Amino acid sequence: MAKLLVVEHPLIADKVRELRDENTKNADFLRLAGEITRYLTYEAFRDAPTVETTVDTPVQKGAIATRVDREYVIVPILRAGLGMSPAIQQVLPRHRVCLVGLRRNEVTLQPDVYLDGLPEDLADASIVLCDPMLATGGSLVCVIDMLRERGAGEITVLCLIASRQGVAHVHEHHGDVTIATAALDPVLNDVGYIMPGLGDAGDRLFGPPAR
Repeated sequence: MAKLLVVEHPLIADKVRELRDENTKNADFLRLAGEITRYLTYEAFRDAPTVETTVDTPVQKGAIATRVDREYVIVPILRAGLGMSPAIQQVLPRHRVCLVGLRRNEVTLQPDVYLDGLPEDLADASIVLCDPMLATGGSLVCVIDMLRERGAGEITVLCLIASRQGVAHVHEHHGDVTIATAALDPVLNDVGYIMPGLGDAGDRLFGPPAR
């Protein structure tokens, strides 16, 4: 079943407004991306599996407590996904990070893989795939295909802004993937950018790449 979670909260909406603003500087954009990602992670993993355990507090031994009972594989899509992964690492207590690097072919708008840091065997691993912008969906489908080929289990996608077209494309190919986003935008322009969107997330996070 196709799953989409648009996290609607006035404080998140206000941060998305700042994120979209063309006058927001790189450092502020990076901070906002992290703050929004943290909220998305809490909401997306509201039903994370847990076990009951105990903890010794300063005033009581063996107090009843809860522990998250799963390790997650965090997969940021380079380079823009690096702006989200630290916040996810701060929230999910047990994790490892594996990198995938894609660049968009500006003619075909399709992704080319230039870095594959995924393990050969992911044996039912729970995946957190992060990319700030879900535009055409081509990059995500490419990486999800790679993950499925290696046996990955449940996959959750976190993105700051998604397009309706991109969500539909991902769910057409992988209907069981959960997509969590802070905003769902209506259309893409003629070169595949989300409208109204926020421009190139990688450039706004880290500045334009060296030529």
